[in-house]
Amino acid sequence: NILFIDLHYVDFNMLSSLLFFSGQAVVVYEWRAGKRCKSFQGHSREITKLCCFKGSSLIFSASRDKTVLMWDLGRDTEPVQEFCGHELVVNGVAVSPDGSKLCTGSRDNSMHLWDIELGECLQKHTISRNLVTHVCWVPGSTSIVQTSEDKTIRVWDSRTWQVTNTFPAKQYIQTHCDISSNCYHLLSSSNGFGGQGCEATLWDLRQPGCKVAEYRGHLQTTACCVFVPPRPGYPALVASSAYDSSVKIWDQNTAACLYTLTLDGSGPLVSLAPCDCSSLLCASFNTGLHQLHLDQGAMPSLTEVARF
Repeated sequence: NILFIDLHYVDFNMLSSLLFFSGQAVVVYEWRAGKRCKSFQGHSREITKLCCFKGSSLIFSASRDKTVLMWDLGRDTEPVQEFCGHELVVNGVAVSPDGSKLCTGSRDNSMHLWDIELGECLQKHTISRNLVTHVCWVPGSTSIVQTSEDKTIRVWDSRTWQVTNTFPAKQYIQTHCDISSNCYHLLSSSNGFGGQGCEATLWDLRQPGCKVAEYRGHLQTTACCVFVPPRPGYPALVASSAYDSSVKIWDQNTAACLYTLTLDGSGPLVSLAPCDCSSLLCASFNTGLHQLHLDQGAMPSLTEVARF
């Protein structure tokens, strides 16, 4: 069985390809065709996060072995660059909008900035108790957002490598974050149990620290939260997936839960990846990949697209 931890929809001129990882391997999979395209192996311990740079063939994998490896989908299966310097597991990885820099965050309380071509560390900053859980680079910006086990969200300026804003600490560990397509808003998701915590939170990036809405209803840790690509004439939506085996679709502005979809026996639903304005891909621990359909005028549904 493949243990899904993270999932990214990719477009490298390969129809309907996506990335996921299993243990120490990065896998490229054409989910519409139902076939595995390529596998990359080079880490000595389990992978924790993936990211890719849109419009290129580059893939970056962070690992418990304290490194990040860069792979090229168009080349052989050997890593083309290695980023070494963290002292503990790397949990966050993000590429700059121009594709020249890489940001990484670790449980060693540090954030690193790298030159991608040279593999050299350009900046390093350590903050006590900043056990990084996820990193997002704000599109078209020099700003980076990261969540942490200290329940805090920080915004970094990649030019000075300093924290420019810190959002008010939440009650529980923040597990994931996502940036809206217009870069106005930030979503973060929360650890929790028994319905305590377990929420997603909408923040205003233009007024750092301003909490806009909370999306409450999951019963266990909310592992992932994403903005659903906008559809003309339809309300803005966000989606969340949780350890309670459910995906929820929310009205972004009113925080009303519009739909709840549950996959019995799936185990934790650990990641979501928007494909387009009407569908998401959902990864689970136990039951592979599912596509969530948001067709106009119809009830959403989850359809299995791959089982391993």
